[in-house]
Amino acid sequence: MSPKIATADSVDLDQLLEFVRPRHRMVLTTFRADGSLHSSPVTGGVDEQGRLVIASYPRRAKSVNIRRTPRASVVVLSDEFNDAYVQIDGSAEVIDLPDAVEPLVDYFRAVAGEHSDWDEYRAAMVKQGKCLIRVTPQRWGPVATGGFPPS
Repeated sequence: MSPKIATADSVDLDQLLEFVRPRHRMVLTTFRADGSLHSSPVTGGVDEQGRLVIASYPRRAKSVNIRRTPRASVVVLSDEFNDAYVQIDGSAEVIDLPDAVEPLVDYFRAVAGEHSDWDEYRAAMVKQGKCLIRVTPQRWGPVATGGFPPS
């Protein structure tokens, strides 16, 4: 069996977003008050403006951290652990209710498609007190896979 060779493909923004759109497993890294890193596994998508979108709650560490330091890093993983991934860094913001309701609809569509009852979904988001995190890609690494170094 041949060894798996690592890859690192540079991509432009359109290629990056094309890679990310079907992938929803992510690790969001934000900055604590002392400057140390805080990472969270999250489910995310890409909105129509090309921003990474992640549903959260206002009091979660990731939301608090982004309000204080509005930047984040997101590692987008493939469904298979050893498949391709990419790290995206950028400015970040938290959108609160009631302004978050329609962006949360867009988030759901990006991650799961159409909902059977959008009014029910909107009401659930309000009842749960959700917020939306948006990360605007400003820098990204290559789309990479692990493996042995190329010769």
